Formats: sequence, structure tokens, C-alpha cells
Amino acid sequence: MIFDVWKDLKKNKLQSNYLLIGKEAFLMQETVQLIEDAALLDEEKDFNLSIYDMEETEVETAIEDAETLPFMGEKRVVIIKNPIFLTSEKKKGKIEHRVDKLEQYMNSPAPYTILILLAPYEKLDERKKITKLIKKQSVVIEMNALSDQETIKWITSIAEKEAVYFSKEAVEELMLLTSSDLMNMFQEIKKLSTYVGEGGSITPDTVKLLVARSLEQNIFDLIDHVIHRRSKEALQIFYDLLKNNEEPIKILSLLVNQFRLLLHVKELSNTGYGQQQIAATVKVHPFRVKLALQQAKLFKAEELAQILINLAEADYEMKTGKKDKQLLLELFLLKLFEK
Repeated sequence: MIFDVWKDLKKNKLQSNYLLIGKEAFLMQETVQLIEDAALLDEEKDFNLSIYDMEETEVETAIEDAETLPFMGEKRVVIIKNPIFLTSEKKKGKIEHRVDKLEQYMNSPAPYTILILLAPYEKLDERKKITKLIKKQSVVIEMNALSDQETIKWITSIAEKEAVYFSKEAVEELMLLTSSDLMNMFQEIKKLSTYVGEGGSITPDTVKLLVARSLEQNIFDLIDHVIHRRSKEALQIFYDLLKNNEEPIKILSLLVNQFRLLLHVKELSNTGYGQQQIAATVKVHPFRVKLALQQAKLFKAEELAQILINLAEADYEMKTGKKDKQLLLELFLLKLFEK
């Protein structure tokens, strides 16, 4: 859906109202930028682009602006951020919104204004009249994590724009090292493209050379080495993290997150859930789920549950100062190698 909307926007095909829902900030940012560029020239943005945060400003102020004729241009873009009145959350602060004004506008939008509502929430309150009306009168775009295939398509489109070639293996390596974080991937693609130059090819070796490994990726690699009984490599990663001043308690927290993910995906897989279903349930990118499924196969559910108990005990001992933090993690890793 989002790629279809982007395609229309690049052809300057605009609609009056857009509702962007979801937690994927980079996709939301990119979509807003495409709408702005399709509606306004750069020199018009100072006069005809307005942004209102509903945690700071009444919605009726934004609507008054939307009803104002554009100045020195044909279009006006009005962005409404954090429309908490579309959710079931309790009101924050002292802002009182005249939602009836928004209802009136949605029933008769100004023909010269593009209204964008940015709702960085997992879901809206579908019982509310205003929510139903906005969804009916707007192009609704969900800002959710891209699937593996969508991510590959997105990377390929950026590479084509930069006039460089990504091998399939290079794309997978990039997704792996960045944990499929879109903002991080976008920045790394720009860097890789500059390095190889126009018409150049990006290989897995190029990605390994230039793309910094995230802390999460190092933890994933550490666990992978543990699983395959590569004690030297696992401990090397651990000591490198300490040399880079990573706090033991943070490393432990990420170990907990990863082993908990392994247990969750294993249990869901055993009940018949597919990769996409698991990703939606645990709210993790499908590519991370794919990798977690590969690792989870090498453990029994009981083993993963016991590892989480051991990590909980280590966490308690760390926070109560009963043992040295580094020693606790070393003992935990060495215990894993005994399995």
C-alpha cells in the first residue's frame, strides 16, 4: 500500500486528506516529505507549510489555517501531529480540542489544502465518530515495519536512485548488520554508494567493511557463536564490547531480550504461526524473526526458559552488588558452553 501511495506522490497525484498511522517513524517522515514535495515548491514552503502539535495547540487553530487561502502558491499543507483525541488514551496536559471543528472540515475540506494527520500510535479508537469520519475521508497509510520482500524492494529502489548495484547477498548483509532499521539502512546505503561511486557494485565484503555493527547485532553474533560452541569467538565479542565501554548490565539486558525472543518465536512456531504472524505478534521486524527462528531450532523450549531464569538471577546479583558484573556475565557464558 505504502509503495503505491509513494508512486502516486512522485507523479504529483495528491489527495485532500492523509492519515498516517503507526510506529515506523522513518516511513512516516519519508511519506510526509513526498507529500510536501508534490504539493509545494521549495520557495513556497515558508508561506504555505504549517505544523501543529496537538499536545501543544488546539485542533481548531490548525483547521483555521487549513481554511486559509495559500499565499503566493496554489496549495497549502497543514500537518497535525499527535492527534491523541483519535485514541482511547487519556488527555495529556490542559489542551481542550474542538473536535467538532475538525469534523466540519473533514466533511467539506478546502480544495487548496492538503491536510496530513500523523498518528504515531499502534491503533486508534475505532468507536469514536471522529476516527471513523477521518478514516472514511482520508487516504489511510499504515506505518508498519516492512516485510523482508518490501525491505529488499525499498533498498533496491534507493540503490537505483544512487546508480549503484547491490548484490542479493549484500542486501541480506546490510539488513543483518543494521537489524533492518530503516533510518540506519538509509544512511548506510548513502555511505556505501558514495564509497563505490556511480555505477559501482556493492558486495557483502563492502558492507562488512563500511557498516558499523550495532550492539544488538553483536549480541546476536555472540549468541550464535555460543549456539555453535565457538567459545573463543563469543568471548572475543564480549571482551570487545567491554573495551568499547558497553555496560555489563546493558549487555545482560540485550541477552535477556534476545533469548526471550527465541523462546517466543519457538513457542509460536510450534503452534503453527508463520514468520509474518510471529513478527506481528511479538512486534519485531520479520527479518529478525527469521534469524531468531534459525537460532531457536537449536534449543529446546525448556533450555531457553532455564537460560532466562539464569539471566534473571544474574540481573538480581548485578543490581544488588553481590558479584562483579563482568564476572557474572563470564560465568553465564561459560555455563552456556557446557550445554
